[in-house]
Amino acid sequence: MATTTVPTGLTVQQWDEQYFTQYLNQNFFKKFMGTGTNSMIQVKEDLTKKPGDSVTFTLANRLTGTAKGAGDTLEGAEEDLTLRSQKLTVREYSHAVRWSAFEAQKTAIDLRQAHRDVLMDWNMELDRDNIITALGSINGSAYTDADATARDAWCVDNVDRVLFGSAISNYNADHSAALGGVASTEKMSAANLSLMKRIAKAANPRVRPVRPKNSIGGSDGYVLFAPTQMVRDLLLDSNFLTAVRDAGPRGDSNKLFTGADFVWENVYIYEIEDIPTLGAVGESSAVIRPCYLCGAQALAMAWSMRPKTVEDEFDYKRSMGLAIKQWYKVEKMRFGSGTSDTSDLKDHGIVTGYFAAAADA
Repeated sequence: MATTTVPTGLTVQQWDEQYFTQYLNQNFFKKFMGTGTNSMIQVKEDLTKKPGDSVTFTLANRLTGTAKGAGDTLEGAEEDLTLRSQKLTVREYSHAVRWSAFEAQKTAIDLRQAHRDVLMDWNMELDRDNIITALGSINGSAYTDADATARDAWCVDNVDRVLFGSAISNYNADHSAALGGVASTEKMSAANLSLMKRIAKAANPRVRPVRPKNSIGGSDGYVLFAPTQMVRDLLLDSNFLTAVRDAGPRGDSNKLFTGADFVWENVYIYEIEDIPTLGAVGESSAVIRPCYLCGAQALAMAWSMRPKTVEDEFDYKRSMGLAIKQWYKVEKMRFGSGTSDTSDLKDHGIVTGYFAAAADA
């Protein structure tokens, strides 16, 4: 009797697909991802179906013209739709584990299962780190890699979507000087959170709020990612604390906002303990940390190859290895505010705030 045997390659492919699905489902940032322009993290997988190393995202600013009445002439009064684009070039991220075949005493598929959790944790930490780096990046470069000239240029171009401390007047075109003017008393508070939201709405063009799809009883909102020490200071603000106590059950009926640590004026606050400190760069060596108020199209993520595993054997098959690799990239969305797509770049969907937030004594 003939027996159908499932090819090993198909089994591996199925394992990789299941791995990717579980990895996405367990990813903290998944709720913010989507393919539409109203998503906070807009995802494109175009390159998984065709060759290439870059994907272009289209940025469309909202219309601001006034409506015309029946007696008004519409022809000649049309509004130009300001379209910008951003090209995202993917890169490879890979890692591997290696073990002794004598010690393992397992088949290849068993070893895949044995290392599943470890690989999954590494993948999710990679995503978390890349997203956090992107949030604080300076025109495509990690904050720590950007020099003073690059930071100053970013500061000038994003004058309408950055806040240093408790007042817009703290702004300085010299990025380090602006940080140096933030006093130790200028901490995250309800008032400063409200100010960041007003900055988002007043920016030109404004930072669009996230508009959840099929929201029932919910509403548009912004998302704030803040370090642990900043959330601590926010909870010491009596106005904020009172509002939290009186609010009852927190969160929103839409899954995008469910799970927020706190909510303030439709700003959904998420504590991210891995947002790095900038150090003692404030006034009188105050420790300064960044936070990010995000709207639609804050970040772009492009995939060229989903996570894929590769096995190898070494030293006359006495040791074995399992590698995982993927081709993707995540970056802050930026648009040219000058004459071209790449001139005078502005962060498309983020207001960056810098506040004093000392370490716990």
